[in-house]
Amino acid sequence: MFLRMLGAVVVIGLSLAGCNFKGVPDPDVSTRDREWMSLVPQADVDPQYGRYMIDDPTGEAPGTIVVDQKSRLLYFVLPDRKAIRYGVAVGDEAYGWTGTAEVARKAEWPNWHPPAEMQARWPHVRFTEGGPNNPLGARALYLYENGRDTLYRIHGTNEPEKIGQAVSSGCIRMRNIDVIDLYNRTKVGARVVVK
Repeated sequence: MFLRMLGAVVVIGLSLAGCNFKGVPDPDVSTRDREWMSLVPQADVDPQYGRYMIDDPTGEAPGTIVVDQKSRLLYFVLPDRKAIRYGVAVGDEAYGWTGTAEVARKAEWPNWHPPAEMQARWPHVRFTEGGPNNPLGARALYLYENGRDTLYRIHGTNEPEKIGQAVSSGCIRMRNIDVIDLYNRTKVGARVVVK
């Protein structure tokens, strides 16, 4: 067991050593954010899913969001060929969506209105007001394709232990502190590429 853990630490260390990683400080948050985030369960974050500034691997224009579902990573492209990389949870294979969209609107601690298809699959899901018990978490970016709502979102979560997994109904989940950071950086109209 110890050798396996040591091996994992060495592999992660070597993979990080080959890249130019720099931690990104937490964004400023409001009193309400602090209070409500303190009510959400906490989880240890695997270092590979931490928030880092890196050399941009996407080649996209600054301001673009790129989601790599396979690696469970989201990139926010910065000027000068840099990007901020965040760990995410993605849609289960059966429910995933790929394509190009734009951020049509943004919301803080949004209400959740589960779509009819989701309610048909899981009759127990119901409307939930914004707050610490809401599955959309602290922020949501609403993705539209050709002017139509895709019903997919990039949003926070009240299940941070699931970051790095394929568990959602297609939406991209982030730790609440990470989605606040992304929300603060993203403009309405930003291009989003989901691979």
